[in-house]
Amino acid sequence: MAATMEEEELEFVDELEGVLHLTPEVQQAIEQVFPSQDPLDRADFNAVEYINTLFPTEQSLANIDEVVNKIRLKIRRLDDNIRTVVRGQTNVGQDGRQALEEAQKAIQQLFAKIKDIKDKAEKSEQMVKEITRDIKQLDHAKRHLTTSITTLNHLHMLAGGVDSLEAMTRRRQYGEVANLMQGVVNVLEHFQKYMGIPQIRQLSERVRAAQTELGQQILADFEEAFPSQGTKRPAGPSNILRDACLVANVLDPRIKQEIIKKFTKQHLSEYHVLFQENQDVAWLDKIDRRYAWIKRQLVDYEEKYGRMFPVEWCMSERITVEFCHVTRIELAKIMRTRAKEIEVNLLLFAIQRTTNFEGLLAKRFSGSTLTDGIVKKPETVPPSANPFLEDETGVDCDPEKEGDLEKPKKPKVPDNPFHGIISKCFEPHLYVYIESQDRNLNELIDRFVADFKGQGPPKPNTDDGGVVLPSCADLFVYYKKCMVQCSQLSTRKPMIALTAIFQKYLREYAWKILSGNLPKTTSSSSGLTISSLLKEKEGSEVSKFTMEELCLICSILSTAEYCLATTQQLEEKLKEKVDASLVESINLMSEMDTFSTVISNSIQLLVQDLDAACDPALTAMSKMPWQNVEHVGDQSPYVTSIILHIKQNVPIIRDNLASTRKYFTQFCIKFVNSFIPKFINHLFKCKPISMVGAEQLLLDTHSLKTVLLDLPSIGSQVVRKAPASYTKIVVKGMTRAEMILKVVMAPHEASVVFVDNYIKLLADCSTDTFQKVLDMKGLKRSEQSSMLDLFRQRLPAPPSGGENPLTTALSAPSPEQESSRIRKLEKLIKKRLSLMAFREDTRLVWPACGMWLLLQCVLNCPGWLLLTRAETEGPCQCYPNHQNNE
Repeated sequence: MAATMEEEELEFVDELEGVLHLTPEVQQAIEQVFPSQDPLDRADFNAVEYINTLFPTEQSLANIDEVVNKIRLKIRRLDDNIRTVVRGQTNVGQDGRQALEEAQKAIQQLFAKIKDIKDKAEKSEQMVKEITRDIKQLDHAKRHLTTSITTLNHLHMLAGGVDSLEAMTRRRQYGEVANLMQGVVNVLEHFQKYMGIPQIRQLSERVRAAQTELGQQILADFEEAFPSQGTKRPAGPSNILRDACLVANVLDPRIKQEIIKKFTKQHLSEYHVLFQENQDVAWLDKIDRRYAWIKRQLVDYEEKYGRMFPVEWCMSERITVEFCHVTRIELAKIMRTRAKEIEVNLLLFAIQRTTNFEGLLAKRFSGSTLTDGIVKKPETVPPSANPFLEDETGVDCDPEKEGDLEKPKKPKVPDNPFHGIISKCFEPHLYVYIESQDRNLNELIDRFVADFKGQGPPKPNTDDGGVVLPSCADLFVYYKKCMVQCSQLSTRKPMIALTAIFQKYLREYAWKILSGNLPKTTSSSSGLTISSLLKEKEGSEVSKFTMEELCLICSILSTAEYCLATTQQLEEKLKEKVDASLVESINLMSEMDTFSTVISNSIQLLVQDLDAACDPALTAMSKMPWQNVEHVGDQSPYVTSIILHIKQNVPIIRDNLASTRKYFTQFCIKFVNSFIPKFINHLFKCKPISMVGAEQLLLDTHSLKTVLLDLPSIGSQVVRKAPASYTKIVVKGMTRAEMILKVVMAPHEASVVFVDNYIKLLADCSTDTFQKVLDMKGLKRSEQSSMLDLFRQRLPAPPSGGENPLTTALSAPSPEQESSRIRKLEKLIKKRLSLMAFREDTRLVWPACGMWLLLQCVLNCPGWLLLTRAETEGPCQCYPNHQNNE
């Protein structure tokens, strides 16, 4: 019996496995819907593995009965769940069909109700239409009746008004006609859509005929009252003419314009006779009489005819505007005829009187007749921080607000609508004024030169910075006066011409007053030459600037800075004064560059003076027998000499450049950029050097480094931290000098260690520098040869895709190479050879020109290599404006 049951169970299992074999997609979907961690629910369930999990050891078989009972209990629960689910699905189909039938019945009932509501709504609408049909008819009848009555009233008014208008016109009852005409015209507008009716068209033609007759009649009355030929009526205006003007307001605008034209022409007929071209009072020196005459005429008009014309006609303004047009034409004609008699004072007198008269007109009239419209009041221009934006009364702006110059400024809005209505005729003759200002400025520059020579350089100033030459303030005050005056005369081409004059004398001031008075470095007549600046021969003495000369250089530098800033303000002010279409023509950038060049040259002179003062001490350093030094002491005498020169010059320069701190910083940076390479170059000349000598030089170098770091505030009671850019240059340059001495102090017996130490400390791949270090150590040529071979072998290979060593050498030259190039430049100039300069892939070519220019090229472009060239290929590219001296 038991065997039979086992066989049946096995068959059932096999059938169940065959039936429940599911595809992977179905199995994955089941796992997503019913996630389970039970091993029995896995698709790859293995009974053997599961049993081994339940009974991992033989000792666990002792609990087999308990495990079997749990499994059987689980099977019974699953059977109960399956049975419950199957039974629950027995009546599902029947319940669904019953629910569907109920839903269909509900829809049918809802449809029946909607249809019933729609039928009732249609019946209600029909009932409302029947009720309101009679009311709509009554409304239409009422509207038509009202329109008919209104139209008949208008027609009655129109017919009666036309009859009255014709009768009043014949009797010249202009007062009644003015009111009636406006009413008739307004009523006639209501009949525009009825013009197809003959009676309405006939009334419209009668109105037009009455308007034409009125216009001709009014013009005839004015012609009779104010004939073109003859004198004006002595009596005041009649009431008929005053009423006629009211009628002209409602007639064709051409009638009004004709009345104004005739009256204005008749009123100015006397002016044409009195101020004819051949009359003595017509010339510019008696231009006041013209304006006095029109003032009297306006007073006369107000007394006699002020009440005759309507206020909105602005007759006083129209008479004045016509007077201005006539005056401008007549003045232009007489000035063309007598152009040779125009002098600058006479021209300015006439322009001043004319602009004053135009200003008076702006106060008296609104200017509405100029455009036949309403002239809006100009917007108020906000106060500007530009020192040149001062009021014409001469009130200076607050200097503390000069920092707002970079803010955009709104162009000035003209507040005088009459500006230029007469004075425009003077514009073609303003060349007389421009030529006069050219002569005045030339005399002013000559006076500045003479005053400078007579008074001498300014006194030293240690309180609030360098002394600005007073002549520059005088120059810009005169510029401002000319600019304001010219802007009142014209804002177009004369302003451009005046700007050209300003540019000319800004350059004159820069070269004659500033650059022309810079002290020379030598007393020779040839002036500043490259030989005098670069000569480093033994025993040579370079003249040093006196304290007065240093103060003069600082004063010129401060003056150039003031001129630079004020020229920028001048440019901005000129752009605001000139016409908007000519703003692009105002450009003072070249003049600003000129003052920048003066500043650069002044700083360079200060640097060269202090640099040259240190040369004897550096020469003494290179001549000392460093191989014989036996012990390390305090700093050497040459260091004390250098520090003494620095303490003498720098405080003077700093105190005189206190107001221009940034240029003092530039001076410090340029000095260390010049001094440190020269110091390293002289350091290489100290050979041979013993160990003790190298230690003494290292101590001296550290002392110089400390002094240079403190250079900006040396000798000052107020200790101020040096700029980071300056400190970086000093630390980098003097650290290189210290590394050179440390390499010299290193033993050379272990060649490989010495070479590696050199490469590590100096990071310099130049064999020239390495050989100089070997010379300082005093090695023999045979030893140097082996060292150089080892150095070339130990050099690190350049990285792939890295820069070419030659390019690196060009872009970052060592101080020794800089000094070598300067010496080479001096030799080339002595031989009068042409020069060619290039930097990386940029070629700049020039012939041998002035000494000072070539020095500037080298100092401003320290990365260039200088090569000889047989032919000349063009001017110097560093200073394009420079002309060749050769």
